Amino acid sequence: MMMERIAGPAALEELRKSLLAARDPQQPMIAVCSTTGCAASGAKAVYEAFQNELAAQGLDKQIALKATGCHGFCERGPIVVVYPQRIFYQRVSAQDVPELVKGVASGEVIDRLLYADPASGERIAFEEEIPFYKKQMRVLYANNGKLDPTSIEDYIALGGYSALAKALFAISPDGIIETIKRSGLRGRGGAGFPTGVKWEEARKAKADTKYVICNADEGDPGAFMDRSLLEANPHSVLEGIVIGAYAIGAHHGYIYVRNEYPLAIKHVEIAIQQAQQCGLLGTNILGSGFDFAFEISRGGGAFVCGESSALMRSVEGRVGEPRDKAVHATESGLWDKPTVLNNVKTWGSVPHIINRGADWFAGIGTERSKGTMVFSLVGKINNTGLVEVPMGITLRELVYDIGGGIPGGHAFKAIQTGGPSGGCIPQQLLDLQVDYDALTEAGSMMGSGGMIVMDERTCMVDIARYFLDFTREESCGKCNPCREGVERMYQILVDICAGKGREGDIELLQELAETVRDASLCQLGKTAPNPVLTTLRYFRDEYEAHIREKRCPAGVCRALIQYTVIVEKCTGCGVCRRNCPQEAISGEKKEVHVIDQSKCIKCGLCADLCRFDAIGVH
Repeated sequence: MMMERIAGPAALEELRKSLLAARDPQQPMIAVCSTTGCAASGAKAVYEAFQNELAAQGLDKQIALKATGCHGFCERGPIVVVYPQRIFYQRVSAQDVPELVKGVASGEVIDRLLYADPASGERIAFEEEIPFYKKQMRVLYANNGKLDPTSIEDYIALGGYSALAKALFAISPDGIIETIKRSGLRGRGGAGFPTGVKWEEARKAKADTKYVICNADEGDPGAFMDRSLLEANPHSVLEGIVIGAYAIGAHHGYIYVRNEYPLAIKHVEIAIQQAQQCGLLGTNILGSGFDFAFEISRGGGAFVCGESSALMRSVEGRVGEPRDKAVHATESGLWDKPTVLNNVKTWGSVPHIINRGADWFAGIGTERSKGTMVFSLVGKINNTGLVEVPMGITLRELVYDIGGGIPGGHAFKAIQTGGPSGGCIPQQLLDLQVDYDALTEAGSMMGSGGMIVMDERTCMVDIARYFLDFTREESCGKCNPCREGVERMYQILVDICAGKGREGDIELLQELAETVRDASLCQLGKTAPNPVLTTLRYFRDEYEAHIREKRCPAGVCRALIQYTVIVEKCTGCGVCRRNCPQEAISGEKKEVHVIDQSKCIKCGLCADLCRFDAIGVH
């Protein structure tokens, strides 16, 4: 571990050159994704197997081995990439390692571990040629597979901290802010407020003490973009934070990260320690005279603490409740001092903008939404994982070109963007460009980047109920509109799904949703009605079917469905009869079976087990 203090920009550049000179770019390197997604699939055992096998074959000097960060294609883990060719191996097990080591040594590609195209069956060797990656534009994630997140040498070798040196010695604080403003960078945590404008307000604020905060709370179900970046490349986020602190005149900062992210916390702790020892954090950074201290504040998992003012109260050691935003945090934030709070992805974008320039960043995306955005693409879709794409890509490209379409040939129905406070966008808007304004106009939001894909088997009334169940549980209860309004909407949706919906419920839901949106104190309450408002807007017919016909068109709501045997398809195999927990199915072997509706509890097990699709849902 390199521990010497770096004296200045020239010393940093010399160190970078020496680190590169010591590395042979043509030397084979085996990169094992070792962050949470792949670790859950057994990456640690794979990495240890590589260590042992390389040593056993005497190849540990000829072939480098590195534990790296997330490649994004999480469902394919454990992922192994062989450099410099970038051969992509997926779902690797420890048992595969001897064959892989032999292949790396001989130059042979192991076909059975390559990605297979679902349509053609063709095996694809190179990472950039896999459809999941083809339309991505990886900026924040560009180095995830090349560096060890616990190695500051790896980060510096790839140009790390050069943006900080440039900011401290070649650009004034006002110049930094002007660069960020011209780039068009907007906050990646939800609202999309212009980052440069926020920084400018904080710089102009008159105060002896100012703070910067990195929001890594990330409470949306199914969202793990921020966690992944902190796990894979913590120094990139730390570098952006120090640049922002210098620009506004802050000398102390926090990262607010949920306690459920142990690996992210571990890697950030290591990064802070390394940066301090190298003179890139702490006193007199790089000999510039600028001092900056940074520490971790762990959150308890409350969704509302993703809201800026609630987060700051939590950092202060108080109950995480929002406050009125009449006074901006840039004037009075943490401990009533001017404070800049940005998301992980926002801070991570800053070094790239400083190094490549505002025009480069502004040249990516749409008129009012610049740069790239990282999304978690999950749900009823073939390729799930994290994707980094340019702003302005269409939903269709995300779902079909990158996501590989819907499993089992089912039809796309909707996509939820922006997490539980976002909205459901229907099939007719698949060609919508993904940017802040377009999503807002459609009734949804960018949020922090969560996307959940749904097919025709999804009940949109039930989806609205599901997300309201989440937001009502996470409401802090401070203001009436959110505390009472979200709960009341939820109870109405429960009744509708249970077949107890009444005429007038749709109109009442609409009125309640609009009231909660307009009158709530913070963004949790203001955005909580989005799932209701968008499903009413685009799927009103499903609400009407539930209420007027006592029917769930998607066959999801148990009180409104009935399982029956399809006579033409039933072979009388008896699987459904033998596994029915209520003994509600009868019939002789090789004869059509019958379901006794008085006994059926609508568990759906018969439909799940039937190999002949002989169970109908009505």
